[in-house]
Amino acid sequence: MKMPTKHIDTVLQHAGTAPFNPETGTAPVPLPPMRASTVRFANIAALENAQRSKAAGGRATTYGRMGMDTHAALEAVFTQLEGGTHCYLAPSGLSAMTMVMMALCSAGDHALISDCVYGPMRELDDAVLKRMNISITYFSADDDLEALVQPNTTLLYVESPGSLLFEMLDMGAMAAFAKDHGLVLATDNTWGSGYIYRPLTLGAQVSVIAGTKYVGGHSDLMLGAVVTNDEAIARKLNRTQYAMGYSISADDAWLALRGVRTLPIRMAQHARHAMQVCEFLNSRPETVRLFHPAWPADPGHALWQRDCTGSNGMLSVELRLSPDAARAFVDALTLFGIGFSWGGYESLVQLVSPKDLSKHRYWGEGDNALVRLHIGLESPEDIIADLTQALEKAAAFQAQAQAQVQP
Repeated sequence: MKMPTKHIDTVLQHAGTAPFNPETGTAPVPLPPMRASTVRFANIAALENAQRSKAAGGRATTYGRMGMDTHAALEAVFTQLEGGTHCYLAPSGLSAMTMVMMALCSAGDHALISDCVYGPMRELDDAVLKRMNISITYFSADDDLEALVQPNTTLLYVESPGSLLFEMLDMGAMAAFAKDHGLVLATDNTWGSGYIYRPLTLGAQVSVIAGTKYVGGHSDLMLGAVVTNDEAIARKLNRTQYAMGYSISADDAWLALRGVRTLPIRMAQHARHAMQVCEFLNSRPETVRLFHPAWPADPGHALWQRDCTGSNGMLSVELRLSPDAARAFVDALTLFGIGFSWGGYESLVQLVSPKDLSKHRYWGEGDNALVRLHIGLESPEDIIADLTQALEKAAAFQAQAQAQVQP
């Protein structure tokens, strides 16, 4: 009788655990970090078998850079999360994106990239891809992709929800378009991390995750992963990962394995807290608009309901504040660290610069401030109290500034 498929919450508690010692019949619950630079082989035949397996695209370790059992266990966890067949680790989310671009684009190729993509992708474009004669066209969800495809277009790369404004894209429609035009569809799925959003099941062929964020969950490691369910793409990723010399420490792999065990309860708690903060912000006179796909008034809410199984702690809020008043608001917060990351247990805030916003047509125009918040695991009552006092200080600052310019 076929066993029923286990829920991902169950899988995450058991995937990648330590095997039993055949001599003692014992095993620790967590797989220890296995550090190694040199890998020994019992004989030449064992070395040749490993090399043949590696050449065929298998996970055969011939040198410590690729990692040992701890890395293999983490790769298995990522494939389980994303519903993929192959996973390739990288030292950071951006390096995982770089691996994808290097594996799937060659000199003379063209790629279509959503304008809501993670900001450093544009730096990768300016600093590396242009120099390699790989051209990029950034598009918004309202664009006619048919008109943007060129004879040398090979890749459609998106991020959904988007990086700053959490814009939902129709992944199924993107997948259909990519298939019709012979393109590879790759997506940054750090927001969903394979737990609340699984683009590979919607037709994407490659999913990129910054494990630095919700998989690690504790703001103490850097990690990227690329997952695919396509054998031909896997072979390209496999060679590119090796050729670029990517390596992550066994300790970081172990920390990610430890962090992912609590992903289900952390993600759900972040999501509950974020919704409470949305309700609070929606009641404030300073709030112009909330950007959070789980919020019913968000334009992407219907897509979120259709394609996602949950949410997280990320949201942005447009505030009717001057630039100086917005700075006063952010500086007045006491529970929110000012930082660019997210996905850890703590609350974070980022005052988004107009320059960064100008690249996102989803934002539109206007002089209002945009603040991105990661709502952590602190008591939501304390978070809301902190936001309240900061908004009051910002309002007082703005009123004082306006009074000073009155004739």
